[in-house]
Amino acid sequence: MHAQTRSLALTVLASAMLMTVLDGSIVTVAMPAIQADLGFTPAGLSWVVNAYLIAFGSLLLLAGRLGDLIGRKRMFLAGTAVFTAASLLAAVAGSPAVLIAARFLQGAGSAMSSAVSLGILVTLFTEPRERARAIAVFSFTGAAGASVGQVLGGLLTDALSWNWIFFINLPIGAAAIALAARVLPADRGLGLRAGADALGALLVTAGLMTGIYAVVRIEEHGAASAHTLGLGALALALLAGFLVRQRRAATPLMPLRILRSRAVAGANLVQLLMVAALFSFQVLVALYLQKVQGYGATATGLAMLPAALVIGAVSLGVSARLVTRFGERAVLLTGLGLLVGVLGLLTRLPVHASYAVDLLPVMLLAAGFGLALPALTSLGMSGADEADAGLASGLFNTTQQIGMALGVAVLTTLAAARTEALGAAGAGAAEALTGGYRLAFAVGTGLLLAALAVAATVLRAKTPARPQTPETPKTPQTPEAPQVPRPAEAEAVTAA
Repeated sequence: MHAQTRSLALTVLASAMLMTVLDGSIVTVAMPAIQADLGFTPAGLSWVVNAYLIAFGSLLLLAGRLGDLIGRKRMFLAGTAVFTAASLLAAVAGSPAVLIAARFLQGAGSAMSSAVSLGILVTLFTEPRERARAIAVFSFTGAAGASVGQVLGGLLTDALSWNWIFFINLPIGAAAIALAARVLPADRGLGLRAGADALGALLVTAGLMTGIYAVVRIEEHGAASAHTLGLGALALALLAGFLVRQRRAATPLMPLRILRSRAVAGANLVQLLMVAALFSFQVLVALYLQKVQGYGATATGLAMLPAALVIGAVSLGVSARLVTRFGERAVLLTGLGLLVGVLGLLTRLPVHASYAVDLLPVMLLAAGFGLALPALTSLGMSGADEADAGLASGLFNTTQQIGMALGVAVLTTLAAARTEALGAAGAGAAEALTGGYRLAFAVGTGLLLAALAVAATVLRAKTPARPQTPETPKTPQTPEAPQVPRPAEAEAVTAA
C-alpha cells in the first residue's frame, strides 16, 4: 500500500479513536445542563455515562473477534455508522430514556470500531520504525482526547447547548466513513466458521456487562454490599464459564493461546493497573479543581490542558525514536516512573493550592503517559499473529475499559468514604474533600508501583535495532517493535 494511503488510513483510525475518547469525556462537563433540560434524577443522571461504559466495555472482546472473522474493515465501517447514527439520536433526545438508549448504542458502535482499529494499524505498518510512529500518533489521540473533550464540552455547552456535544460527531463520523471506505485495506476475514462460538459470545458479553455494571454502582451501593458482591460473583462465574468453554469449543471465540504470550498477558496486566490509577487523575483532579478550588467547567479543562500538550509532544515527538533506540520495555519503565511521580505529588495537595506551584508540575510530569502508552500498546499487540490481531486489539481495549471502570469506582468510593470520615471528625468541607482525594491518589500510586513491578519482572527486554551508517553493512536487524507477520495485500483482522 502506498505511503500516502497508509497515512490517510492512520488519520481515519485516529479520528475514530478521537470520537470515542471525546465522547467519554465531553459529556462529563455537560451533565448539569442535561439534568436541568431533560429532568434527570440525580441517580438517573449517572446512566448518561454508565450506559456508554457498559456497552463499550462489554462488547469490545466480541467485536474484536468478529472483526477477525467477517473482516476488520467491515466491522470498522459498521461501528462508525452505528456510533454516528446514535450521536444524532442523542443530540435530539427529548427524554432521559431516549438519551440513555442512544448512549448505549454509542457505546456499542464505539466498541465495534475501536476493537479492530489496532488490528488494522499493525497490519498496515509492519516496518518497526513506522509502526512505532503510527502507534505513537494513535496513542496520543486517545490520551489527549480526554483533556480536549473537557475543554470542548465546556465551550459547546456554554456557547450553544449540551445537544452540540453530540451534533459535533456527525460531520466527523460521516467524513471518517467516506474516507475509510476508500483507504482502509479490504480483508475477507477468516469466516464465521473459524470461530463462531455463540455460547462463548453470550457468556463473555454477559459476564463483562454484569461485572462493569457492578463496578459502576459501587459508589451507590458500597463495595461490600450484597448487591456488589452478588453481581461480582455472578460476573466471575460467567467469565469462568467462558474460559472453560474456550478450552472445549471446536471454534473458540477467544483462542486461549493468545494468553500464553508473556508480552500480551503482561502488557494487559500492566495496562489494567496503570489505567485504574491514571483515570482517577483525570476525574479526581477535575473534581478537586471545581469543588475545592472553585474552578468552572471551561477553566477546569484549560487547567488540565498542559497535561494533554506534553503527552502529545512526547508521544509524537520523541516516543517512537526512544522505542527504536532503547526498546519498548525501557521506555515503558521510564514512563511508569514519571507517572508514579504524578500521583505521588498529588498525595500532598493542599486545600489552598497555587496552580503554578502545586498543579503545573504534575501536569508536566504527565508526559510519562506519552512514553508509557505507545510502548505498552506495541507490547500488547506483539504476541498475536495476523489471524488474531483483532482479538488482541479487542482484549487490549477491554482491559483498558475495565481498568477505567474499576479505577473510578474504587478510588472515588475510597475518596468519598475518607471525606465523610473527616467531615464527621469536624473537618471543613474543603479540607475533608482534599483529604479524600489524597487517599485516592495514594492508592493510585500503589497501583502504579505494582504496574512498574510487573513490567520489570514479566515483560522481557528486546534488543533494539541500531541505526544504519554508511560504514555498517545493511544486514537484517532485530526488530525493535513487536512484529505481526506481514499480511497478504488482501489480508485475512482493534481499539478504542
